[in-house]
Amino acid sequence: MEEKNDTPPPIIDQLKDYAETRIKLAKYQAIEGGSTIAAGLIADVVSIVSMVLAFLFASFTLAYYLGSVLDATWAGFGCVAILYLVIALAIKYNKKKIERPIVNAFIQKFFKN
Repeated sequence: MEEKNDTPPPIIDQLKDYAETRIKLAKYQAIEGGSTIAAGLIADVVSIVSMVLAFLFASFTLAYYLGSVLDATWAGFGCVAILYLVIALAIKYNKKKIERPIVNAFIQKFFKN
């Protein structure tokens, strides 16, 4: 009589190990991708907040300086406001030229390996 062997063939064990390894690898790659995106976002947010604060304080500094030169604080702030209005209008009229590089930068950042 022939004995029944309850142990699966070695190839089945190897395939199970391979499948488990692939699943673990996929999980680790997902974790790495998510943490890379999160770290990049945090760094970008901190950088943007720092730049906005620097820009804000530079604007106040320029406004007070122009106010002291013109002997009127309101005039200094008015000059800075007019400067920002000119910049805003220039951006509005050149929106298409400015938009494309920004979109490309976001796409590169999103699909970066």
